[in-house]
Amino acid sequence: MAEKIQVLEALKAVDDPELGKSLVELGMVHDVETDGDRVSFTLALTTLACPLKDRIVEDARQAVLALDGVEDVEVSLREMTQEEKERIWPKEPQQKKEGVALHLNHIDRVLAVMSGKGGVGKSSVAALLAVALRRQGKRVGVLDADITGPSIPKMFGLHDPPPVGPVGLLPAETETGIRVMSINLLLPSEDEAVVWRGPLISGAIKQFWGDVVWGDLDVLVVDLPPGTSDASLTVMQSLPLNGVLLVTSPQDLAGMVVRKAARMAQHLNVHVVGLVENMSYLACPKCGERIEVFGPSQAMRTANQLGLPVLAQLPLDPDLATRCDAGEVEQYTADLFETLAARVTERLPATKSVPIFAK
Repeated sequence: MAEKIQVLEALKAVDDPELGKSLVELGMVHDVETDGDRVSFTLALTTLACPLKDRIVEDARQAVLALDGVEDVEVSLREMTQEEKERIWPKEPQQKKEGVALHLNHIDRVLAVMSGKGGVGKSSVAALLAVALRRQGKRVGVLDADITGPSIPKMFGLHDPPPVGPVGLLPAETETGIRVMSINLLLPSEDEAVVWRGPLISGAIKQFWGDVVWGDLDVLVVDLPPGTSDASLTVMQSLPLNGVLLVTSPQDLAGMVVRKAARMAQHLNVHVVGLVENMSYLACPKCGERIEVFGPSQAMRTANQLGLPVLAQLPLDPDLATRCDAGEVEQYTADLFETLAARVTERLPATKSVPIFAK
């Protein structure tokens, strides 16, 4: 049977990854009880929204399970009181540093979703790809890099400001557990215009990458603005991408512009995963016939010119528009996106691009 003092000694070896100090030193361990081979205690976290809480709990459990005679460990969680937070919070404001949360984030794959022009449904493809990956059991985040035209939060029904942790911003979390960061979550009103020039937009994207505590993710989906603007350049030059997914529509004009986006990625040595043609057709609700609303598909022609595979041809679906407007994109079901997610995962390399600034 372990004694309380032994439990506390074991927990002294477990650090809070955000604050870099032991759980005991930070005053996070409370109500330690031992009963035969069973140990229980409470951890008081700086915020219950912390994306690293599962890691903290598991590290604490394993440390106590390593004690002789301990077979079962029960960990309860609560949020610190304001008084408890004030004991560990820096008394003097620390100077802002770029990338203060980078050492806390462990992101396996980073996928940017890009289009040549607006209006092709790029953001809805990015959102539904994230949903499909989440349904496959992956830990998923969405970084909304479309600073002047953010639509990701509305699709997921997110409206409240994200919580703030001791190190940086914490992403908002959807009903199914997808972590989201967008400028719209930080504005006083979601209708507020973001009238910023390129350097400010680039700075915001870098902060969303380096100052947000994403925690452990299998995939981070980055929703880029249309075109080859400063924002897209910033992402490809600053973020270690595993690949880019291109989204287009049947019109030849959309194909021409998406080819420009592909050339940009290639010039910056970023792997292009493949091409998705959105709004490819409309399935007649009565007979099921495919109606090519925007004309014949140009997907294969565009893909052949770029030497890329067509990973999906997605239909126009009024139900998707309704779900996105209602903030219910996670409730939309489509086998095509499950297949797309599997194909993207297969083609997404483990090797990350090397950001130009880091060379």
